[in-house]
Parts: sequence; C-alpha cells; structure tokens
Amino acid sequence: MVALLHYAKNYRKQLLLGPVFKFLEAVFELILPWQMARLIDEGIKKSNWPVVVQMAVWMAAMSVIGLFFAVVCQYFASVASQGFGTELRNQLLKKINQLSHEELNQFGTDTLITRMTNDVNQLQLALAMLIRLVVRAPFLSIGAIVMAFVIDWQAGLLFLLVLPLFCLVLYFMISRSIPLYKKVQGQLDHLNELVSQNLSGVRVIRAFARTDQQKETFHDATDSLNDVYVRVGNLQALLTPATTLLMNVGIIGLFYLGGWKVNTGHLQQGQLLALINYMNQMLLALIVVSNLVVIFTRAAASADRINDVLAVKPAIVDQPTVQAHALQGGIAFEQVSFRYGANYGLALTDISFEVKPNQTIGIIGPTGSGKSTVTQLIPRFYEASSGRVLLDHIPVADFSLKTLRTQIAMVPQTAVLFYGTIRENLQWGKEDATDEECWQALAIAQATEFVQSLPHQLDTIIQEGGKNFSGGQRQRLTIARAVIAKPAILILDDSLSALDFKTDLALRRALRDQPGTVLIISQRVRSIQDADQIFVMDNGRLLAQGTHQELLEASTEYREIVQSQAEVTE
Repeated sequence: MVALLHYAKNYRKQLLLGPVFKFLEAVFELILPWQMARLIDEGIKKSNWPVVVQMAVWMAAMSVIGLFFAVVCQYFASVASQGFGTELRNQLLKKINQLSHEELNQFGTDTLITRMTNDVNQLQLALAMLIRLVVRAPFLSIGAIVMAFVIDWQAGLLFLLVLPLFCLVLYFMISRSIPLYKKVQGQLDHLNELVSQNLSGVRVIRAFARTDQQKETFHDATDSLNDVYVRVGNLQALLTPATTLLMNVGIIGLFYLGGWKVNTGHLQQGQLLALINYMNQMLLALIVVSNLVVIFTRAAASADRINDVLAVKPAIVDQPTVQAHALQGGIAFEQVSFRYGANYGLALTDISFEVKPNQTIGIIGPTGSGKSTVTQLIPRFYEASSGRVLLDHIPVADFSLKTLRTQIAMVPQTAVLFYGTIRENLQWGKEDATDEECWQALAIAQATEFVQSLPHQLDTIIQEGGKNFSGGQRQRLTIARAVIAKPAILILDDSLSALDFKTDLALRRALRDQPGTVLIISQRVRSIQDADQIFVMDNGRLLAQGTHQELLEASTEYREIVQSQAEVTE
C-alpha cells in the first residue's frame, strides 16, 4: 500500500497538515481530564468558585478549539483521499489502455472494473483514516499512559498491563482477516462476472429458457460470497466485546486501586476521575486502532490487486526510434505464426501474403480458421510469435502505436456503440468531423436513409451498446464511424453479416470509390467475390489466394464454400 502513496504527491500539504491539526486536537483532549481534576479537587471540593469558573471557561475554550482543529483535519483528509483516488483511477485506466489484448485477456474485464471501483474506494478510505486517526489514536493511547504516570505511577502500571493484552487481540485479528479479505475480493470479481454475463446475455438466456439455471448459479456465487463475509463478520464481531472486556477490567482495577488510595489520602477524587477518563480515552483510542486494522487490512488486499495491474510491463510498446510514416496501405506477412499464449496452440501457422495499396481483399474460411487473428496483427493488437508483419515494407513494430492506429480503422464483429448522439459516435473516428463529413460517411455506410428518418437525426441519442437500433443499423453506424477517418487501411471483420444483400452490395461499391486498402472478412461469398484478392483460410493456415474465378478453378476448399451457399457464379 505504501508504494501507491506517491500517487498522492500533489496533496503533500494536506497529508502533512491534516495529521498536525489532528495531533493538536488530541493534545487538547488529553488536557481536559487534567483540568477536570483541578476543577473538582481545587474548585468544587474547596468551594473555590473562581477556580471552578476559570477551569470551566478553559475547558469550553479548548473544546471549541479542538473542534476547529478536527474540522480542518477532516477537510484536508477529504481533499487528499478523493484526489488520491482520482489520480489512482486515472493511472489504472492509463495502464489498462497500454496493455495488449493478451494481457487484458489474462486479467478479464470484470476484475479490472472491480479494481478500479471497489479496490480504489478501499484505498481512499484508508488514506482518509491515515490522516484523521493514525496520529490521533496512538498519541491518545500513549499520552493517556504518560498522564496516568504523572498522576500516580501505580495506576500507570495498570495502564501498561492492559496495553499488551490489547495488542495480542489485534494481532489475532490481523493474522486471520487479511487472507479472508483477499478471498472476498476474488469472490466479488466472480460475482461481477456473473452479473455482467447475465445482463449482456439476457436475451440469449431467455431464448434458451435458462433463467432458472442462471438464477441458481448466481445464488451459489452470492452464497459463497456471503459465507466469506460471515466468517469475516464473525471475526470482527469478536473485536468489540474483547476490547470492551479489557476496558471494563481496567476500569474495575482503577476503582479498586484508586478507591484504596483515596481512602488512605494518597489520591484525590478528581485525580481518580481523571484516571478513569484516561483509561476510557486509551481504550477507546485502541478500539479505533482495531477498526483501523480492519480498514487497512482490506486496503492492503486491494493494494495488492491494484499493484498487480500497475506492475505489468506492457508487451507491446513503442520502440526507442519509431516511424512517423504516412501509410499507403501496403500489407505483407512473411511466414507469420501466432499463438494467444504459451498454453495455447498456434492460431496462425506460416502465413505469407502481400497486399498492394488500395486493393480490396476478401478473407473467407470456417469459424476458428484464423481470419480475425490475421487482422488483429496488422494494428499490432498482438505481436506475432514468429515471422514479420510489414506495412509499406516497414515492420509494424517500427511504427508508433498512435501513428499506426490512427491510420487503420477496424469495424469488429460485434458492433460497439457508445452512449451519446450519433454525431458524437461518428466523431470517434474524426474528432473535428463536421456535419457534412458525418453525412458523407453515413452515405458510404448506407445509413443516410434511416438516420434522416429519425426525429433528431445526428442528434439522436444512442443508448448504451446501441440497444435502440437494430443489428444492421448498428453495423452501418460503426462502419460510418470507421470510414469518416479516411484510413489508409480499413478492416471489416465480419461486419456486413447483418446487412441484406442489396445494402451489402451498395456499401461495397461505395467503398471502392474511396482511397485506401480494404480487408473484408466474411462468411458470405457474395460479400467478397468482387475483391481484388480472396484469401481462403482453414485451421490457421492460408490455403489459397486469388480472384473469385481463379479460386473456383484452383481451390477445392473455396469451391466447397461456394457450393454450400448455392452461389456458383461463372
């Protein structure tokens, strides 16, 4: 957790002054019982009313000043903790955006969301408590012992006897709660994953009548989380009774010892009352410490999870010297092989081809043949395991990632739209796109007609995930978002599947009039038969390449695909 504190470096003033003000408040709190003892012994007992009034005024003044110091500390703690959380979330998001797709897959979306929300919240709370209570609680505990020795050394020894017993209770709590809190965070990750799957796949769940099964799975997950929470709760429940018991035993000891000393004249009544107040202050401060242990234990588990993300060194980074080359659209694979991880088999095996600028390439093959994997290597979402990927005869690793990805537009298999207006979504492709450019992109994507029919047209709100549009409409909007950038390379990864044949044809014809290289992945022969080259893939290998007519003559696999779709064209 300490390693993360450098993200609060912009709040050094609050981190330093907050504890100082809390320390001053604790000083006044320690003096109050001493003044109360004087009020009783020198004022009330001797009927010296000027002393009573003087002590009462001093106690009221110190209480008000202490309250002021406490409020200032609270303000500093809030500013520092919230600022720290904001900076930490920003750094996490920055790191996540630097990770390759492989590293993102290793963590998983759901656990990253939990780490950016729940885990950061735990650390924010811990920092606020660090400023507000970490100085105050130990100072009150130690100060109470010192003041007890000042009043009566034998009573001070009683204080010292209670303190180590309390430390043993704290050690018991810490040693058993940290593993449980780590388990809680893991269970939360699993629960978030189930919630995400059920919300995103609710239509599929209902279509297959699996609602009851998913409910049972969710109940099992919540029961598991509940079991862990109950174990942690039971452990925490022991803390308050244990500390209360120690407090009462200490007070009983004080009454016994103090009563005897008062009777023998070695201790005044006010001093005994002050000692009882100091005992309460010490043990209440130690109860605060015990609660801090719980907070810091949870924060330590959360800090480990956040450090796991921040410690990852991205596998795909810019080289020390990178090209600022404007792409022309040439693509070449030289004996490229690729696997998604050390524990997986090859997804691509010895792939070699060359694409000239401004060509239209069709890629076809059965599911799992490696079509999408090929396109993932072009913008360097993944690094080739062996071989070379070149753009305009330059290795793809020699380009800066920003230069590379701003000149390559990809429309994924699943149409992804963001909450906002249609215009705002199109401006993801070009930040300063005008309305005219938006309509031009929509025209190429064959989306003009349905957007114009909307009451607010470009200002129409797109709900989360584009749920207020059909599948074909979402695909056309994502295509428009890609073409508005006028990329050197446009990749359509099975993103024409929801379009009817007429719209599909019109879109492809419109794309032919645009500059740039186009790669179309499709299961439909009709969508790629007019391409300059067609790549036929199966089981991670490039089986054949050529035009539609050439492949009909030379490739058995391609002919089988054509015949299976009853689309043989001569």
